[in-house]
Amino acid sequence: MRGACLCGAVTVEVRGDHAAQAADLSACHCDPCRRWAGAVLWGFEAARGDVDVTGEVASYASSEFAERVWCPACGTQLWFADLDGPYELNPGLFEETRDWPLARVVYADRAAAHAEIAGDHARRTKAEYEATERHAP
Repeated sequence: MRGACLCGAVTVEVRGDHAAQAADLSACHCDPCRRWAGAVLWGFEAARGDVDVTGEVASYASSEFAERVWCPACGTQLWFADLDGPYELNPGLFEETRDWPLARVVYADRAAAHAEIAGDHARRTKAEYEATERHAP
């Protein structure tokens, strides 16, 4: 899969098992993701070794263990990632993701009323997520 930011200055190519990546598409309503994305952050995981990025990117350390990355020319969100983990890529960069179903919603109980997501998919509350995953306070 090959995608790009809004202005085309950054391209992202993803190798690997796209069926597995599609099965991992998630939406997050945690406070940092809501602030960064405006309501909900969408993403799918890809191993760092399966991703090639060309073009200049900017990043922000949003916690002690994670960063958020975007195109400095147009502001398109590119990915969120734990510094030692896979990329959680913005599916909007890639045409192929248009048919991918949503697998899960995390921080589902923190969703803004205007951004609640209907459907029959897994949902994890703030307490459920934070009981098993690394998270920013």
